[in-house]
Order: sequence, then structure tokens, then C-alpha cells
Amino acid sequence: MLDTLPGEAEIADRIRAATGPLRIIGGGTRSIGVTDGAVLETSATAGVRLYEPGALTVVAGAGTSLDEIETLLASENQALPFEPPRLGNVLGKPGNSTIGGVVAANASGPRRIQVGACRDSLIGVRFVDGRGDVIKNGGRVMKNVTGYDLVKLLAGSYGTLGVLTEVAFKVLPAPASRATLRVTGLNVADAIRAMSAALGSPFEVNGAAHIPSGEGGQPETLMRIEGFAESVTYRLGRLTELLAPFEPVSTEEDPAAISQIWEQVRDVTPFADVEGDLWRLSVKPSDGAEVAARLPEAQLMFDWGGGLIWAIVPTGCDLRAAVQGIPGHATLMRASDDTKASLGVFHPDPAPLAAISTKLRSEFDPRGTLNPGLMG
Repeated sequence: MLDTLPGEAEIADRIRAATGPLRIIGGGTRSIGVTDGAVLETSATAGVRLYEPGALTVVAGAGTSLDEIETLLASENQALPFEPPRLGNVLGKPGNSTIGGVVAANASGPRRIQVGACRDSLIGVRFVDGRGDVIKNGGRVMKNVTGYDLVKLLAGSYGTLGVLTEVAFKVLPAPASRATLRVTGLNVADAIRAMSAALGSPFEVNGAAHIPSGEGGQPETLMRIEGFAESVTYRLGRLTELLAPFEPVSTEEDPAAISQIWEQVRDVTPFADVEGDLWRLSVKPSDGAEVAARLPEAQLMFDWGGGLIWAIVPTGCDLRAAVQGIPGHATLMRASDDTKASLGVFHPDPAPLAAISTKLRSEFDPRGTLNPGLMG
């Protein structure tokens, strides 16, 4: 029998007593779907349960703010490896993001290309399923009651399989030094070639982005390296040589400027006040130029070496139809409720995967109570 955590019993009671759908809310900054139902908040679960800097481990209630987690880790010169983005401003939902919301969305920033996504740093979850039962998996105590790898399964499930009440992460030391290499004026095809060359090199690039309208309105292609100071200096020089064919190449080594650059990439801040619908595409980097050619009216930003594309398109535009045939998926992140209802927020799953998803939801939420309709 698991001990009850703060706020957990109330969540379980609400789920068991529910006679209709429930809409799960953490900080409210990552809500992208159109979901009806009574609001079920996770704020009462907030609080750091365990932090062991020597073991590189942190455990916190799902309702704990991301700010609190990152401030605590910074006090020991540590950080969440996957650089979680704060998308509240670009989605028009300002507020305090919670660590549970980060996990529910599998939210992952520019460093994903080196360290993996949120789910790759997640080592434990605790949640209340659609029956009102408390389940714990991974972390310091293993209780796998279903046979599934629930840690990976809950990450990115958007609250449709259970309401997270606690999460556990492996953390990493914060980088001692960092530098960013900037190439100005490249078109999308050349920018992706440059990023691919950097990422394919032995110089451990952990950020690669392209902003078509960067500083001064010029396209900017950005590559970041981090580590010990001597290593960063050496790798920066070698990377500059490697990218000489894509000149002009410049470097940025001021810590404050570098933090600002990558926060803008991470949080998609250049698109925060831009009119139009916001889409998030995941494709092969080599297909990025074709995506750009198919969307001549769109404003685009590229992350993950070109594998993640943010697109602002005219209101109501069916982006999926425009890029049909290009492998990947497209999520409608910001639009009117009518547009979301018409086009669908999440990319339709192939029939075999849709059948698996339906089966999973019936296992964890047999009454269809939790965020119904959010992911198909």
C-alpha cells in the first residue's frame, strides 16, 4: 500500500466520484487542446520531496513550479538536462509552468539533440489513473503493476492516462562554459546543411537552430557548444574552420547574450506576438527545405538541426494538407477553438497506432474521464 502524498487523496476522490469528463490543469501554460469537463487542478501536490545533489536526483510533486525546481538545482550548479521550454507566452497562456505539465507534454528544448527528451531524464512517476487508483513506477521504488514502462508512457500523454502527482528526474551539472557560433544570411537549405555538418562533427554541438528573421532582420543559423572552458575554446575554433564555407561566421562567448539567444529559441519568443496560427512540425532535418518550399507564406523557425519546425501560417490554413507526403507529424499549437475543432490539434495516428492508443486509454481510464478527446 502506497502512502498518500499531499493532494493525492483529493485527486483520487474527485476521479472516483466523477460523473462526467475532467479537464486536468497544472500551471495552464501548455494547454493546447479543446477539452470539456470540470477542472481538476494539481496545485495541491506541489513541493520538492527529495533532492540529492550527490546522487543527481530530484523528486517533486507534479504541481511544483518549474521555476522552483530550476532555482533549487541552480543553487547546486545543476540543471534539468533537457532544457524544458516555457511556451506560455507564445501560446497566449502566461503563468507558472509546473513540472507535471512539463512531463505531461514531454516538453524538451534545444539540448534534446544531445541529451534526449524529457522522458529520457525521467526516472519515476506517480499518478492517479481513471479508476482513482494510485500507481507508482520507477524512481527509488519500483511498482510496475501493469507490465508497461509507465515512466516513458506517461511522458507526453497529456493527462489522458492518469493525473501525475509526483515525478523523479536524473539531473546533470550545469555547463562550466559555453559559446555560440552564428552564421548570417543563409537560406533554409544551406542553413540545414551547415547545422548537419556541425552536428555530424566530433565537436559535441548541443544546440542547432535557424531563425529566418534574426538580429537586424537577417537569417541567423546558430550552433552551441558547452563544457569545460578549454574544451569549448578548442571546439569553437575547429567548428569555425569547419563552417568557413558558409561565411560570414561569428562567435558569441558572453554568457548573458548566449542565455538570451537560446531562451528565445527554446521558448519560440520571436513568434509570441505574431498573428496567425502556430504549428509545431517534427520532420527529418533533410526535409526542412521542402517544408519551407511548401509553405511560402509561413514564418518559420528551426530547432534540433532542422528536425523541429515552428510555423506561423494564415488563420485557418490546413498546414497538414500543404505538407502531405513529407514524413513526420504536425501539431496545431495555437489557433481558435473553431480551427482546432476543424483541423484537429494532434496529428492523426496511423490505424495500427491508433488502435494501440485506444487500448491503452481503455486500460488506464476505462470510463473515459481524463481529458477526453484531447488526443483522439
